[in-house]
Amino acid sequence: QVQLVESGGGLVQPGGSLRLSCKISGVTMDYVAIGWFRQAPGKEREGVSCISGVDATTYYADSIKDRFTVSRVNARNTVYLQMNSLKLEDTAIYYCATDWRHNCEGVQSQYNTWGQGTQVTVSS
Repeated sequence: QVQLVESGGGLVQPGGSLRLSCKISGVTMDYVAIGWFRQAPGKEREGVSCISGVDATTYYADSIKDRFTVSRVNARNTVYLQMNSLKLEDTAIYYCATDWRHNCEGVQSQYNTWGQGTQVTVSS
């Protein structure tokens, strides 16, 4: 059974950092693109970042560009999201997901395998 499990969320002050992990089990994910999404209270879920399979090309939403870094360690079947300079507006539940493509060209509605999410709260 394929599972994506996020971890690493928590409470952090503005300007702080967190590193989220997305562990994939049940399948080898070397060539599969993995996306990160988030949903803030009262808002729609939005795409944050994506890392492609094969060549690990990365993509970022404008709102987090230059603050967040996505990476993958295929040997660990894990994708990471390093979040620096966190802002109040980064507070959300963060999800990793895949649509089983090699690239990051899919839209959110095409992602069909999701983790359960991890809460990130940025507060002073």
